[in-house]
Amino acid sequence: MDTRQLAKQLAPDLFSHRNKLAGKAEDAVRAQFSLHQTAGALDEHRDAHAKAAENVLSHWKGEGERGFERQSDRLDRRLKVTGSAGRQAERVVSEVSAALSGGHTAAQRLIDEYLTKATRLLDAGFAVSGAGSPAALQKAVAGVADLVPHYTKESVTNLRRVHREMEEAAKKLRALEKEIEHDGIHDLGHERATKPADAEHQGNGKARTIISAARKELGTRENPPGSNRNPYGPTAAWCSSFATAMWRKAGVKIPILPFTGDVYRWGQEHGKSYGRNQLDKAKPGDVLLFGTGPGSPSTSTHIGIVEKVDGNTVTLIEGNSGDQVRRNTHKLSPATFYGGVHP
Repeated sequence: MDTRQLAKQLAPDLFSHRNKLAGKAEDAVRAQFSLHQTAGALDEHRDAHAKAAENVLSHWKGEGERGFERQSDRLDRRLKVTGSAGRQAERVVSEVSAALSGGHTAAQRLIDEYLTKATRLLDAGFAVSGAGSPAALQKAVAGVADLVPHYTKESVTNLRRVHREMEEAAKKLRALEKEIEHDGIHDLGHERATKPADAEHQGNGKARTIISAARKELGTRENPPGSNRNPYGPTAAWCSSFATAMWRKAGVKIPILPFTGDVYRWGQEHGKSYGRNQLDKAKPGDVLLFGTGPGSPSTSTHIGIVEKVDGNTVTLIEGNSGDQVRRNTHKLSPATFYGGVHP
């Protein structure tokens, strides 16, 4: 009899707690790395901007010079604020990562201690029961059952402590998010968007932003493979989470929608959807819906962002295509798509 395996089966919560902490620790490490890269890229961009501006000003004497210099200084300050917020966010996530790692270590220590004691009790009980004393085995199992609540309670306390630290970190990150929203870069984009321009020009700009954002994600994979864990939305089939996340980067006021049919319904509510008989309306930046209708995941099966339309052929950038973000080409046909939505 594998007494260690039996001991594990008697205390499932201990292992569940440890595995939860392990998964969150992996997520935190990835987030920390991403923030580190982002902050570094912002610093590089700021340095390159400063050098370029200095070079321009060294050769520019005359009308407009002072205005350019003021704009350059303003952008430099905005990049500095955003980069600083990114580094602060990296430190916050680093603290969370350390807390999760410590919590995972503590959870594993409790498991090891429990398994040592429980296995010893069960081994002794089986040894005596083999000599004809079933009561000894019953006593051993009862002894293990008495151990479980004690170690589970300690594990819950450990889990709650880490959860509190995560909540505190979330508050700090929300504060940094507000700081970035008011660093001037977000506001600058809003000011530009509200300047007089015809609707077609504004639409083209939005489409370019969507496609540019989607292209940058090409090759991004779920991690680990086959897990549906992705950086765009909940751990679930994520083609729709990816598409709506890219739209949000272009300022489209749509929530992250994990179900493709909900994107079509959102479009219907906002007057932006078109059906299978109107696929000639498809334009870059749109999404196209695979399947027969928005009713359920069995009828609305997939979604992709339109990158290019060439006659009756469409190129899409699709999330969760082979567990990654990938570019695919399809025939623009009602046999494939039941409709589309403009951003």
